[in-house]
Amino acid sequence: MSNQQTKETHYPIYEVFIQRDANTPFVYQGSLLAPNQEVALFLAKENFARRIPCYNIWVVNREDIGQLPSEERESLNRMDNKDYRETKGYGYLKKRWRKYDQVQLTKRHLLS
Repeated sequence: MSNQQTKETHYPIYEVFIQRDANTPFVYQGSLLAPNQEVALFLAKENFARRIPCYNIWVVNREDIGQLPSEERESLNRMDNKDYRETKGYGYLKKRWRKYDQVQLTKRHLLS
């Protein structure tokens, strides 16, 4: 079977994202096969939103989703010399505050 014949007989794949309510982000639910976007939306409602509360649905053709080529993915790796961007350096503050929390405040402490 040729590649042209395969494209004609198979439906495109649509990815389904659902938003539970107006304040939550869209969450990936799954994928489905459909001949066009209207049918994909109908199938998404029937398959993914029938049993759970749903505020909004996105259906996206998988071919319309972009991704980085494998050569450029390595550019996303973090460099090891960027520790100053992380907030792990404030761990000593809890021990310091504990010293002050254990001291009972009296009038003499407040007025001095």
